[in-house]
Amino acid sequence: MKTLQRPSFAILALGLVLGTAGLAQAQTSEAAATRAEIQKMFGFVPGFLKAMPDVVLPGFWQEVSGLQMNPNTALPGKTKELVAVGVASQIPCEYCTYAHTQFARLNQASETEIGEAIAVAALIRHWSAFVNGLAPEEQAFKAELAQLVANIKKMKAGQMPAGRPMMVTDARSALEDVRQTFGLVPDFIKRFPPEGLPGAWNLMKSVQLNPQTKLSSKHKNLIGLAVAAQIPCKFCVAAHTEFAKLDGANEREITEALAMASLTRAGSTILNGQQADKAAFRRDIDRLVAGARKQAAMAAREKGMGGADR
Repeated sequence: MKTLQRPSFAILALGLVLGTAGLAQAQTSEAAATRAEIQKMFGFVPGFLKAMPDVVLPGFWQEVSGLQMNPNTALPGKTKELVAVGVASQIPCEYCTYAHTQFARLNQASETEIGEAIAVAALIRHWSAFVNGLAPEEQAFKAELAQLVANIKKMKAGQMPAGRPMMVTDARSALEDVRQTFGLVPDFIKRFPPEGLPGAWNLMKSVQLNPQTKLSSKHKNLIGLAVAAQIPCKFCVAAHTEFAKLDGANEREITEALAMASLTRAGSTILNGQQADKAAFRRDIDRLVAGARKQAAMAAREKGMGGADR
């Protein structure tokens, strides 16, 4: 019986090297094709994309163009950029904050809307720090959250009296206002220092719970969820998922907000890790935005001329 010859270690090693070299060559070729695509789209390749590793660029760009830049997603471009602004501002990432603020403006976000997105991010960070520091029992927190959501549903249906407007000046009036608003006082609010509670509660009411803000309650909660997901704060994630659903957010909108949070975090990690030149980065973003505005103006003119011809 003929004995099979085992391949030597040298042959195995050579095969591994050749296979790795082939993979590297394919990745380099794919990255070159991606940079060519970016060049065609923008007229130049931003420096931070030029510097991105070949193994990263194709997938990263495919996700950016497929999610962030896609006009046919469940969330509109403005909302996606406001989510990213909120996430970026509390990482914090100077690169991403600048870029997504400019992109939000490009998508017709007002300065008030941008400011509100940042304020929501700040509130999530504020309460995340306090609640996580208390380390409540998770099941008890979720049970209280379920009761709170049920109470709000009853208030909206007229099955439970809604709170009346009242002036909050001290801890006692703050706790009473919380009880009227939610139908109960959550344990973490009971445990907040009484000296700080009036201000903390008034801040929450004026931003997160205010129906008169430029951003809708649904969009504020989607921003809150995105920020909470990458802190990460499991308590805030649970709360803002329920509140977003309560405001009519569907599963697709929720997952897109979460995906924008993860994409922003990934981009931030790469930019900060590579210590990209900040001035050059801003120039590239400004050039991208100027080019997009020019294209939009040309498209509007062509559309107008087409209408005149008819």
